[in-house]
Amino acid sequence: MPKIVYLDTLPAQNGLDILHDQKKVDVIKINSSDSEEKCFSILRTADAYQVGAARDEVPKYLQVDKEFLKNLLTDDVIEKINAVGDSRITSLKNLKAVNPNMRTIYIKPPAKEYAEDLVKYADISLNSSFNTIEAINEAAKKMDKIHEIIIMVELGELREGVQRADIMNFYEKVFKLSNIEVVGIGSNLGCMYGVEPSYDKLLQLALYKELISAKFNKKLKYISGGTSITLTLIEMGTLPKEINHFRIGEAAFFGLSPLDNKQFNGLHTDTFEFSANIIELEEKKIVPEGIISDANIGHTAEFDEENINETSVKAILDFGLLDVAKEDIEAQDSSLSFVGITSDMLVVDLDKNRTNEGKRKYKVGDEILFTLNYMGVARLLSSKFIGKRFE
Repeated sequence: MPKIVYLDTLPAQNGLDILHDQKKVDVIKINSSDSEEKCFSILRTADAYQVGAARDEVPKYLQVDKEFLKNLLTDDVIEKINAVGDSRITSLKNLKAVNPNMRTIYIKPPAKEYAEDLVKYADISLNSSFNTIEAINEAAKKMDKIHEIIIMVELGELREGVQRADIMNFYEKVFKLSNIEVVGIGSNLGCMYGVEPSYDKLLQLALYKELISAKFNKKLKYISGGTSITLTLIEMGTLPKEINHFRIGEAAFFGLSPLDNKQFNGLHTDTFEFSANIIELEEKKIVPEGIISDANIGHTAEFDEENINETSVKAILDFGLLDVAKEDIEAQDSSLSFVGITSDMLVVDLDKNRTNEGKRKYKVGDEILFTLNYMGVARLLSSKFIGKRFE
């Protein structure tokens, strides 16, 4: 039975009621007054934990930071994790700092100049360039390590991947490298042009794996069938049985299929929320004054010159294009409308800024909440200028 652990000072009662109603879930409370040793003995047996950021009511040792992860991700816990993937070497470096035994995978073809860092912080990498693989091999030699790779094959998406006509020659050359172990074959679909994965396309991977194994007498452990977009084939029952490896990110965090935007059973779609502070709140004209040039660096909504004498209440929020694209966020308050965005500020129209009862709706210092798509979350999590809070 899955175990969900929560801290006594954090949860809302309605959330606990929902969890307790789930007969197949074991809900366990940690008391903030318990010893650190007792808390982590419970946490290490959990499948999920309601985490707390740096808040006064959360004991320091239960606040989510590098020290917390070091205490939680012990060797016995890591043994249950196949691998953690990222497309940034810095992220893999941070994971290794938490626990050097964490198995990591670099999920895109690496740059040749970063071969040494790759070997140092990634146990596996996806590759499609022989020149880069040679550099990785040399770096692995220097460190007396064997670096594992999955060779990517082009199946029509026209992003990374060895051309199908060159596959056998490519594998033959790589098999001769002393400090490279080829552990699989893989492909990417759906990320650039949106080419959909299909039974026929993924079956090609399985067939190539068999040909490679037969010709070179090599066993390939993984047939990496793609990212979250491929999971729909499992639900449809059309995934070739030989596919045994996926690089899952979007579906796990958003609960949605990138293919048709449908929710996966048992997964949540409200994992992330973005809040922004109101730094100015004023009633201003709807139509800008003066000669408008092409020198602006932002984006604005269209306006009607006939509204030149009309006004509305506008709020300025403390984020902009450097943080996230307007298209990747949506205000949870549907009464707000977009006015414009520049490098570090966004403006929304609050109309009269009144509730249905006539009371003032927002004031300076209030937060406005936004929902995010995958790219919005990816950019905001990568930004060092945006605070992160885990609850």
